[in-house]
Amino acid sequence: MMKKLVISMLLATAGIASSADAIAAPASAVATQAAAAAATVHYRSATIDGVKMFYREAGPADGPVLLLLHGFPTSSHMFRNLIPLLADRYHVIAPDYPGFGQSDAPDHRQFTYSFAHYADMVDTLMGKIGARRYAMYVMDYGAPVGYRLALKHPERVSGLIVQNGNAYEEGLGAFWDPIKTYWQSGSAKDREAQAWLVGLDATKFQYTDGVRDLSRISPDNWVQDQALLDRPGNKDIQLDLFYDYRTNVPLYPAFQAFFRERKPPTLIVWGKNDKIFPEPGAHPYKRDLPDAEMHILDTGHFALEDKLDEMAPLIRDFLDRKVAAR
Repeated sequence: MMKKLVISMLLATAGIASSADAIAAPASAVATQAAAAAATVHYRSATIDGVKMFYREAGPADGPVLLLLHGFPTSSHMFRNLIPLLADRYHVIAPDYPGFGQSDAPDHRQFTYSFAHYADMVDTLMGKIGARRYAMYVMDYGAPVGYRLALKHPERVSGLIVQNGNAYEEGLGAFWDPIKTYWQSGSAKDREAQAWLVGLDATKFQYTDGVRDLSRISPDNWVQDQALLDRPGNKDIQLDLFYDYRTNVPLYPAFQAFFRERKPPTLIVWGKNDKIFPEPGAHPYKRDLPDAEMHILDTGHFALEDKLDEMAPLIRDFLDRKVAAR
């Protein structure tokens, strides 16, 4: 009961109008601290295909399962603040793909870095955990990983939360043109031309571009991500993945057919200022999921970093109505 009360307090204070911020802030801060203290997050790993795959796990073992799938260039770290706000009721699982976060990063010449492989590994992980049905939060790379998983086991998907995760041609804007050139040629020259994407300027850009109040974005984000990107051999891992992303695009019609045929309850929370997966990629979801709940937010790529106070109540309300109640 105390956990539920704390979460209710947090979500209620998050929605209070700006005119009351000065009054609400102390209560919100106390509620946030209490919620975080109430939730125990476990940091685990499982060996899959000979590779240590790290994951965060929290919440009741018999609760509705929520699988959190991260984007590039981060890891399950992107969900660190969201997990405690859901873990009183939901069994939350957030893995790091190989080459990211705390998971192993074997040499790219000895391990296949592909979205198909990632989906298979997440599938194996969920089997090890015993999760046979789950909602998915997909973001950036998490979208093709999650949607490939959905094609393997459509009956297991209880709901979708989509945050700047693409499944439509409209979502591949000008940012992708140089990467498409690499897809077409596969040449060493075009491969090396994408290497700037694993540099510090690009990493920082993904966290700061399109954000109205930069003081809300912790520099720990790009410092941590860049340290992991700078590991020996990691550049080639990421360049392999940039090239493999081309294999997701032919699957878009299959992803869209899954949406139409299975009609999973869907919440879309999208940063409209994102140049990588821009807003035009959000609206086509409504063609195939007309009942999807859509919220376009005034932020950039990593929306959780500055819009958690808006997103957490939306996510919690959606899960309570559409996932836990089913």
